[in-house]
Amino acid sequence: MSEPTALSLIPPVVVLVLAIWLRRPILSLIIGALVGLVMYQPDQVLSNFSDISLSVMADETIGWLILVCGGFGALIALLVKTGGSMAFGRYALKFAKGPKSSLFMTFILGVVIFIDDYLNALTVGSTMKRVTDKFKVSREMLAYVVDSTAAPICVLVPLSTWAVFFGGLLVDNGVAGEGQGIAVYMSAIPYMIYAWLAVFMVLLVILGIVPAFGPMKKAQLAAAQGKPALKQGNPDEVQTPDDYGVKAIEDEFKHADNFGKLHNFFVPILLLVGFTLYFDIDVLKGLIATLAITMPYYAVQRLMPLSEMMEQMLDGFKSMLPAIGTVIAAFVFKDVCDKLMLPQYVIGNLSPFMTPQLLPAVVFLTMSILAFATGSSWGIFAVSIPIVMPLAQAVDANIPLVIGALLSASSFGSQACFYSDSTVLAAQGSDCNLVSHAVTQLPYALIAAGLAFVGFLILA
Repeated sequence: MSEPTALSLIPPVVVLVLAIWLRRPILSLIIGALVGLVMYQPDQVLSNFSDISLSVMADETIGWLILVCGGFGALIALLVKTGGSMAFGRYALKFAKGPKSSLFMTFILGVVIFIDDYLNALTVGSTMKRVTDKFKVSREMLAYVVDSTAAPICVLVPLSTWAVFFGGLLVDNGVAGEGQGIAVYMSAIPYMIYAWLAVFMVLLVILGIVPAFGPMKKAQLAAAQGKPALKQGNPDEVQTPDDYGVKAIEDEFKHADNFGKLHNFFVPILLLVGFTLYFDIDVLKGLIATLAITMPYYAVQRLMPLSEMMEQMLDGFKSMLPAIGTVIAAFVFKDVCDKLMLPQYVIGNLSPFMTPQLLPAVVFLTMSILAFATGSSWGIFAVSIPIVMPLAQAVDANIPLVIGALLSASSFGSQACFYSDSTVLAAQGSDCNLVSHAVTQLPYALIAAGLAFVGFLILA
């Protein structure tokens, strides 16, 4: 195309419609890219798709993302297999004195397991449900605490799969320089208002400052009266945007050691933090160093043979394939949109009507709705960042604030959507009915989202 036109909006619209309908972000992005290439050069679709795909795979950022995401998957698989986190539940049974302390320990464990929301959701729920059951805390309340410390905590910590994914997208879209994705991500953490409010809100609920109300109050009263929790139902009947990743982490938990030792979980976490800081926030170097020490650390204890350890790590790497596939498809789609001059069209037509003060709140509101509708916390933002960030730069908006709005919307969608990955896993790990969990936590999520919207208007 020689000049930007409204036709450049067709591929993003196709992706959004398919993402809502199919709940398959990778497929939606690929179809959107093909639609764009048909519009760009109808007789060269296959050739252009092949060239763009090869160009993307040769990108240094993609190589970094594959290694880091795969490394996280390998480390997570080892952590799950050793079952060290389960020991936390045994310690909690000794020290918990009532409902508040049992939920507070659940909160602490959720904060500690910051590297991945899947690992967090399944680990915390399955570890702490025996403790909270002892004090007649409803499974709905447990699942709410678990869900509130899954995506919101992972978003706020730069040593997580979320930070790696979004940092890569920021580099690809020119928002961050080569190798600066995590640094730019960190600059936006203070502005991830929804995530901060979600964590603060659940803490107030645990302490009783914000009382249980609505459906949550009914669930709490039923648990206090000794009524059995609603049956969980069959999780396989729920289609999430990332069924492969969900089932992969579930399979890892089925083979976990239920009598693991606490240090086998926390030592690798501390090593990851320490090495990453030592290497100037280089997550890849931190992961390599952590795995290099964790493997002999487990081998000396004879937790598993070396062959099994390697098999676990490969399975963990494979569990991250949906995330890797999503970011590759997103890079391809972004290149197609550039050929159609989508950023130039958006800037030229929306800049006169958008102010830097209004943009962050508008981004948070619209992206929250889309994330809630699609249940995709990652895929949908691969479409939005190439549109939102050039517009933010054109109107001279506060870039960290706009990034904070995008990540806030992403964490809201992950927590609030009834069929998002983390919602399903939080309910499953807590052995809670999925619909009951989603309905009871929604009012709290909406309150935090409303306050976040006001916060973006004020900070802008």
